Amino acid sequence: MDGHAPEYLVKLRSIPKESFLFGPSPIQSLPRLSKVLSPDGGVKIYAKRDDCNSGLAYGGNKVRKLEYLVADAKKQGCDTLVSVGGVQSNHTRAVTAVATASGMKAVTVQEKWVPIDPPLYDKTGNILLSRLMGGDVRLNQEGFHIGHKEATKEAMDSVKANGGKPYYVPAGASDHELGGLGFTNFVVELAEQEASMNIFFDTLIVCSVTGSSHAGLIVGAVAEGKGRKIIGIDASGKPVETKAQVSRIARNTAALLDPKLEIPDSAIILDERFHEGIYGIPGPSTIAAMKTAAQTDAVITDPVYEGKSMAGMIQLVKEGAIKPGSNVLYVHLGGQPALNAYSSYFE
Repeated sequence: MDGHAPEYLVKLRSIPKESFLFGPSPIQSLPRLSKVLSPDGGVKIYAKRDDCNSGLAYGGNKVRKLEYLVADAKKQGCDTLVSVGGVQSNHTRAVTAVATASGMKAVTVQEKWVPIDPPLYDKTGNILLSRLMGGDVRLNQEGFHIGHKEATKEAMDSVKANGGKPYYVPAGASDHELGGLGFTNFVVELAEQEASMNIFFDTLIVCSVTGSSHAGLIVGAVAEGKGRKIIGIDASGKPVETKAQVSRIARNTAALLDPKLEIPDSAIILDERFHEGIYGIPGPSTIAAMKTAAQTDAVITDPVYEGKSMAGMIQLVKEGAIKPGSNVLYVHLGGQPALNAYSSYFE
């Protein structure tokens, strides 16, 4: 089969990865949300549920990416995954989960990326799950940015000092040579599902912060050449940095898979109207979008990521930026375990 496949697909299939997913994540029709946003039935909305993609500690988008990074860690003979995120990081929870399931250790640096202290914020949600799985959780006070952190280097050094062999996983499993592969493969997976469903999703909506989910989707869409539009919704509050990182990861991923595959600037779309000014804190549009999704098709989103991308999708349909006749796919990346830590926003 690979003899007739495009070069990028042959290369993608050749790169080792672990099997942490149930299989293709399910695609769910959202008829009630579609009717609310498009009463004349012109826009049909579906969700691809990457929040339901794995049995490892509630899954989520990071597990799809980590299939490639853990395979690489094993190849290098590493025994400990070291990573970084905020106190309520979905990513560090997923790193701890895949490490545990692979017989490895996890050291996660949990920083004060969100300048709030609601009740039990550092004791419930994602961080509780990491501790339950036996992760080595290290709290510090450094603030949010999507780059590489000194505290992670110190954690790597401490693992080495204790005789371990650490493997560095950047924030969000993003700014890594293999970081974009999981969501390039997502598009391949999606195309197979579309063929069986007899549908084509012309527009994909995805949350964008550390950038590799967004970047991988762009690479997959450009490589397949069907004109599929990927719209990233910024939730970082630092859209200039996020867009630069998405662009870099997309182009590096494309070069890894096929040196002739070029990512045009026009393919990199980041809507920066919905981040509410800051990472990790929901504003009125976030909370309204979360309630709309929950009270139509019982789709639960979180206040940090998916609530903001849901707000983006709702507005894009309402304002007509997504045209009648479109089949829209909301890429649900997960994140719901953090909800408990934000309960005070919903009283």
